[in-house]
Amino acid sequence: MNGRFEVPVTALEGVTWRKSRHSGKWGNCVELAALDDGTIALRQSREPQGTALICTRDELAAFLRGAKDGEFDDLVR
Repeated sequence: MNGRFEVPVTALEGVTWRKSRHSGKWGNCVELAALDDGTIALRQSREPQGTALICTRDELAAFLRGAKDGEFDDLVR
């Protein structure tokens, strides 16, 4: 994505957004999409036409490892 860390979602036409099966039906979900350059886009489903954050696969993998290890549990209690 040309070194940018955030982009308008409208610039990401044609991507397939995915969310966790644990997400609620009330639109408060984080959604992810794989981009052609190998990076990952993240967006908030409450604002589907807002801004997407862009990260590498390694960055996302490190975050997910931390989440699985409970490093962020205090943020959701």
